[in-house]
Amino acid sequence: MPVFVPCQSLPAISSPPGLVLGLLPVNQCINVAKGEAVPKAPRINFTASDSPVAQAALDRLTARYGSVPVGQAEVIVALGGDGFMLQTLHATEELDVPVYGMNCGTIGFLMNEFGEEGLRERLALAVEEVINPLRMSAVGTDGAEHSALAINEVSMLRAGPQAAKLRISVDGKVRMEELVCDGALVCTPAGSTAYNYSAHGPILPIGAEVLALTAMAAFRPRRWRGALLPKSAKVLIEVLDPRKRPVMADADGRSASSVTRVEIRSEPGIRHRILFDPGHGLEERLTREQFV
Repeated sequence: MPVFVPCQSLPAISSPPGLVLGLLPVNQCINVAKGEAVPKAPRINFTASDSPVAQAALDRLTARYGSVPVGQAEVIVALGGDGFMLQTLHATEELDVPVYGMNCGTIGFLMNEFGEEGLRERLALAVEEVINPLRMSAVGTDGAEHSALAINEVSMLRAGPQAAKLRISVDGKVRMEELVCDGALVCTPAGSTAYNYSAHGPILPIGAEVLALTAMAAFRPRRWRGALLPKSAKVLIEVLDPRKRPVMADADGRSASSVTRVEIRSEPGIRHRILFDPGHGLEERLTREQFV
């Protein structure tokens, strides 16, 4: 019968069968009889959306693989759609734990294909993508301050019948005195296929150190679509005449109504670690989306 010896932190050194010369990552062990590294079962926390499909999957996977509290997990498996994946990433943003999503929803752009078989092997082979969110700092017409993080985009939308009038500054310099439009947004590469793409904004390569600033239904300047900005840029969007032309701000579903100004910047101090099956990472998905 094979004997499995747990290892700690150093890479393996190939050795003859039965002789262990090196150490392996903590999530592996050694089959001494064969001199092979085999995956050690990671501590998994399963979480699911409220949909009946996701809840049923949660019950089956928990019974099969077990589930630990999120604070003890080495990996989080999220069952649902993209909306639930965003919720999970936001809820665990202070934990340095990767999240592996399995699609139990509709689109599933951030999710892997659902499957109950071989989950531990899939986790061992998964490719990690790291995403920094955007931070929205907004001020309301009542002076209240609102702060939220967005993995996809921060958007500003007219909240009344009239078009919004916005002033756009980048890194303290006014770049557009007046933009008359239905709204504007700033998105990350990971979010560039969502609202941004629907607004005719560009799809960004996942490794690109840029943000997309995109106008929605721009009336003046009529042909202005937006701009590509360095990831380090600080974007300030001010609302002109906010009483007559109210504007709301939104960061991944967290909204602030009737704002006067919104500052948007990348938040490098927060790292979202997302796991994908090999060959189905964000880079491949972003490329594929452009040929649909």
